[in-house]
Amino acid sequence: MTHARYTGRCACGQVHYEVAGEPVRMVNCHCRDCQRASGSAYAPLLAFERTEMKLTGELRYFGVTSERGTRLDRGFCPNCGSPMTVRPEARPDLLYVQAGSLDDPSWHKPTAQIWVRSAHPWDHLDPGLPRFDTRPT
Repeated sequence: MTHARYTGRCACGQVHYEVAGEPVRMVNCHCRDCQRASGSAYAPLLAFERTEMKLTGELRYFGVTSERGTRLDRGFCPNCGSPMTVRPEARPDLLYVQAGSLDDPSWHKPTAQIWVRSAHPWDHLDPGLPRFDTRPT
């Protein structure tokens, strides 16, 4: 489904965003870093061209080294702590947003499960989605 804009915000509303373009990709990431950052079994993520995103408010960032060995900067609201974005060093042109921060999370239509080698045995993975032990090449 095409949207004129994708919009989202943190829990307190201090930080919000608007994206003019369509997602470059939509995935559910099961890497340990995404599990820790989301506090859940995986992170549902939408990747957008960074130039198409307008962010209002200020995020605080926490940098980590991904399982791939590259830096990820995770953006969160400094007021309420909501996880909002991921800036991957390996793809500086992209900005990922957490699907839970979307005003309508049903816009997230994942096309793949990635880093499933780290998926928990108690997590139910959609059998209709392609699975990748790490990331697709």
